Amino acid sequence: MTTGLITITDPRSPVAEAYRRLRTNLEFASLDSSLRTLLVTSAGPDEGKSTTLSNLAVSIAQAGRRVILVDGDLRHPRLHELFGLDNRQGLTTVVSQASGDIPLQESGVNGLRVLAAGPLPDIPADLIASPAVEALIATLREQADIVLFDAPPVVAVTDAAVLASKVDGVLLVINAGRTRREYAQRAKALLAQVHARVVGAVLTNAPHESALL
Repeated sequence: MTTGLITITDPRSPVAEAYRRLRTNLEFASLDSSLRTLLVTSAGPDEGKSTTLSNLAVSIAQAGRRVILVDGDLRHPRLHELFGLDNRQGLTTVVSQASGDIPLQESGVNGLRVLAAGPLPDIPADLIASPAVEALIATLREQADIVLFDAPPVVAVTDAAVLASKVDGVLLVINAGRTRREYAQRAKALLAQVHARVVGAVLTNAPHESALL
């Protein structure tokens, strides 16, 4: 595992505590409606979405819940790198081969399994839009308390918006030192167009602890 997983390498740190606070806020956000599938995306690239998502997944698993983490970023997948896993099979092989076997991998954290991206497809948006992805999501829901999805930046490509329309909620990562206001507004508008439920935003790279807004 890389040092990006601070919830594992330094669980007593203020940053790790911020992830636990985010976990708690999400639990309250789901009190009035089911939040069994959650997508994490950002407005633009290099805003820390994969690291944020991975630490959130670890935090939820540490609280005793069954978590499946899915790498839906079929352009620049990172989850297999963060957890030191094999990327030869994953989301793309399940969908393209219509196989009943889902190559979930143990993350090293009790209760947390990972579905890597797999080999990159020629047109990721077409694969994400396929009915096979909806069937996969339904299957994964039955195997975990919560299923978390990584996705590409929502402004750059259509993949995130398409996947957002298939899940219960979306968490938007905003980088305090990088994300432009107009990009964040554009991301919110694109998600609204597909009727995605945005449950909040995480502010990263801020002077104080990250928070669910």
